[in-house]
Amino acid sequence: MRRPIIAGNWKMHKTARETAEFAEAFIPRIADVRDVEVVIAPPYTSIATLAEKARGTNLRVGAQNMHQEDQGAFTGEISAPMLKELGVEYVIIGHSERRAYYGETDEGVNLKVKKALASGLTPIMCVGETLEEREKDATADVVRLQVEEGLKGVVPGDGEKLVIAYEPVWAIGTGKTATPDQAQEVHSLIRKILGKLFGEETAKKVRILYGGSVKPENIASLMAQEDIDGALVGGASLKVDSFEKIVKYYEP
Repeated sequence: MRRPIIAGNWKMHKTARETAEFAEAFIPRIADVRDVEVVIAPPYTSIATLAEKARGTNLRVGAQNMHQEDQGAFTGEISAPMLKELGVEYVIIGHSERRAYYGETDEGVNLKVKKALASGLTPIMCVGETLEEREKDATADVVRLQVEEGLKGVVPGDGEKLVIAYEPVWAIGTGKTATPDQAQEVHSLIRKILGKLFGEETAKKVRILYGGSVKPENIASLMAQEDIDGALVGGASLKVDSFEKIVKYYEP
């Protein structure tokens, strides 16, 4: 019922030239993929290049962030209309690095989520606990607050259009990965929270991704879990071979 999404978050990697080279090598390799939605979110400077290469293919283009206003005196920011014009369909919102390094709050995430939905973009809203919070057994409270505050004011009809990404902060770029059981436990919790916010029928339609040191070696075991509907992939999405293997996790 829920079509899996494998999304690559390239963070601050790859020039436009390098993006073009990657796309030319990668797109033919996934041409036969039909049961999985494949997304790449490159740096802003590479979005136009990737969108051009992806036109008419089964690769979708995402952005790593956006501002909640359509225009204005916001130096260095990018708006939803700017992204839409380039062919962007998905936008990552509230990534832990944005929260940790740039002070993004749940309130700010909420404004961006609502703007993305209103603009016809699909938000991938990130939530997740730090190692300290997990060790204090606060994972459920942290994730519940991030989901509830991030989705405040979102109506059920829009709820089914969004994507949630659970990213335990302690597993991002560290090589550590939540076990499939640990990930499933939090994904199940998130779906229950969504059920209270939007109703169970809507909650069943929302795709919840796992992010945190996803690799070809662990993707299949993660995807075997009932409430894991895909992955938000960092470093492993930068290499054609490894990202192809993650996208084709269902192949023997």
